[in-house]
Amino acid sequence: MTDATTQPAGRLSLGQGTALYVGAVLATGVIALPALAADVAGPASLLAWIGLALVSAPLAATFAALGARYPDAGGVATYARLAFGDKAAAVVGWCFYLSVPVGGPAAALWAGSYVEAGVGGGQTTVLATMMVLLVAVPATNAFGIQVTGRVQIALAALLTVFLVGAVALSLPHADLGNLQPFAPHGWQAIGPAAALLVWSFVGWEAVTHLTAEFRNPARDVPRATAIAVVVVGVLYLSVAFATITVLGEGAAETGAPLGDLLAIGLGGNSRILAAVAALLLSFGAMNAYYAGASKLGAALARDGSLPAWLAQGSAAGEIPRRSLALLCSMSITTALIVMAAGIGPSPLVLLTTGLFVTVYAVGVAAAVKLLPRGTKARRAALVAQGAVVVLLLMAGPYLIWALLVTAAALLYRRLAGPRAQRRP
Repeated sequence: MTDATTQPAGRLSLGQGTALYVGAVLATGVIALPALAADVAGPASLLAWIGLALVSAPLAATFAALGARYPDAGGVATYARLAFGDKAAAVVGWCFYLSVPVGGPAAALWAGSYVEAGVGGGQTTVLATMMVLLVAVPATNAFGIQVTGRVQIALAALLTVFLVGAVALSLPHADLGNLQPFAPHGWQAIGPAAALLVWSFVGWEAVTHLTAEFRNPARDVPRATAIAVVVVGVLYLSVAFATITVLGEGAAETGAPLGDLLAIGLGGNSRILAAVAALLLSFGAMNAYYAGASKLGAALARDGSLPAWLAQGSAAGEIPRRSLALLCSMSITTALIVMAAGIGPSPLVLLTTGLFVTVYAVGVAAAVKLLPRGTKARRAALVAQGAVVVLLLMAGPYLIWALLVTAAALLYRRLAGPRAQRRP
């Protein structure tokens, strides 16, 4: 797995790959984060959105360059192995793989809460929505990457229409006077607002596990990434601008800014509209992550970092159904525990955060080592490395979970002995 030429041809088109990137990055945070950021920094939160959109570009470019150069189901784990060895690959692989059974239920729980707010039914509606998503997403992936890609194109199209419609229909009601005072809580509030928004731009690593599935990884992975960077940036900034200029002071108080924007433009029940947005966003993000993680699980098993029976489906074009089944069962178990304990999505998101930051840190460090000196890709990796340092500082105590997963991954390799030796 040294370059794209050694890989068998995949089946993902440029459009399907772009849709997977958009779905992975355009996460459920867009439902509420524009309002939360406006509450923290007022109209000045727009600067936080712009700054993060610009910072995400080199991060996306870094993973795109790695994916085009080393297309493999292992994704970031493969880059870590090539740069730092098998142990680093196992650690990164476990961190990403185990983040999905925690992050998936968090996204599904968030969607369930919005559906319940729209149609009622209490915790029964929340649980039913969450379980439907946790079963439907792996089931979609079980039909293969082409079906996953087609579903993702449909989701991305619907979501784009939804967001563009919310902005376009509400902008006639915009008042530029709502941009004043621009920084009601001081310029220093932009930093905390950015801390809230940073997770809206996480997701560029998710599709690295599917780069071998592209028909032409060397050409299409960078193109899909570039298109997705522009689409995601424009959509985020448009929604944030409309939220502030249309809703005014109410932007800081609403829990469903998208629903409110559509309600102003079209009339109707904003909670129902917000529930539709939550379902689309959750399914799209989960679809991309489960597709990537299932291929990763098979690749980890192929390379000796997970039990060998999970290795089925690691090659391009194959369907990792065993890995999908394991992810599905772990996700449902997490969901049942969360519901029984009455835990909200926030603790799950924070636990997932520590794992993702670890993946980013090792992945970007691998890029700095692997990408040729003097290239634009390596310069992008150096810029991204600075951004990752900030992410590590923000993750703080939640890196403890990543340390526990690291210890478990290394212990497994030690106990597995010769079986943990990577196959050729």
